[in-house]
Formats: sequence, structure tokens, C-alpha cells
Amino acid sequence: MADSNEMTINLVVLGRTQTGKSAVGNSLLGSSDFESHRSPSSVTTCCSLGRSCRISGIMRRNGCEVALCVRILDTPSYPHSSLSKERVRDTVRTALAHHFGEEGLHLALLVLRADLPVCPDESNHTIQFIQELLGPTWKDFTAVLLTHADKAEEAGFSEEAYLHSASSTLVSLLSSVQHKYIFLDNQKSIIKEERAIILRKLLNFIRQNNYKVLLLKHSKE
Repeated sequence: MADSNEMTINLVVLGRTQTGKSAVGNSLLGSSDFESHRSPSSVTTCCSLGRSCRISGIMRRNGCEVALCVRILDTPSYPHSSLSKERVRDTVRTALAHHFGEEGLHLALLVLRADLPVCPDESNHTIQFIQELLGPTWKDFTAVLLTHADKAEEAGFSEEAYLHSASSTLVSLLSSVQHKYIFLDNQKSIIKEERAIILRKLLNFIRQNNYKVLLLKHSKE
């Protein structure tokens, strides 16, 4: 936090190729900092940090409005079409320590597609990857963003029906992160009002965690 009238939250987006994590980062920042487009191969090959302008009207503290600043670290996907797991892990770990080493990380946003099933092997590899990055308390600092929720809706699934029909693997993952999840509609760009709703949900997750941050080090533990 910079001062009593401003709060900065530090986020990292993680996920598989073509889940839309770079697009999510852009939407939350209200910018086009991160390269994002359809491709037969992984688009993001290195980590990059994006920063939002001061965002007003999102939160208040002690009856006074507090400006919100968002910092998001975009990362290469895992699995990656051209980088090994070790290369991705070391690249992300180094970037986390470099950008958030002093202030700490508020939330890792695991981006999954709502229109694709989450299989056990995929989930296990993803969880192992996040554990290697964030350590044993990863569950406290991870939220799931389900993109392409509009396609699930087109198939006739409301949010409640989707969760009721979801694979046990996804249900278990959401339970492990204390049901910190958000559905995102990819049919249209996130407008200002929708971005505010999503940011408030993320702030609520951070508040539920008592504003704790995960401190990250350069050393490989």
C-alpha cells in the first residue's frame, strides 16, 4: 500500500495455452499491455509486468474512497509449446521475486476455460506447478478464473448448473482454494462496470485472507 488513500494489489496470471490469461490481464488493467491472440502455439514466452492507472470507485476504507492500483505479472503458459516445464518455472519464479519480492503477492489467478473439462492429470500437473512456485500455502493465495463462461451459457448451463455438472477434479480444485473463483464472459470486452465487479470480487478474496501477502524469494526451496 502506497498510503492511506491508495492500495496496490499484486497479481500473477497462470494457466495453459489459449486459456485467455493474457487477455484477462489486459481486461483487469484496462489496457493492452500483454500480447494476446489466437495462435497454434504458445504466444507468451517471457514474463512481463503491467500496471493500471489509479482506479476510483472500487473500494472505501473508514468511510473514505481509496484509489486502487493493479499490478499484474503475465507469464508463459504451462505446458508450453516450446519451453520446458523447468524453463517456465524458473522464469516465473525469478520474475515473481524480482517484481513482488519486497511487497509480496496478493493472489495468483489460475485461468481455466469453462468450456473445456478439467482432467485429473492436467489438474495434478497444474497444482504441482503452482506448489513449486508458491510453496505449501499456495491454496491461500490462489483464485480460479473460468474464462469462456459465455460458451457454457450457450450450452444451457447457468453458473449453478455448471458447478453441479463439473468434473470432480474441478470441484475438488475449487474446494481446495476455498471456492475463490470467478466466471468471465469472453464474448465481449470487459467494460468498465464489469471490470469493477471483478476487481471487487478479487479484493474480497484478498480481504478474506486478511490482506496477507505471499513473500517470494530468489532461492529455489
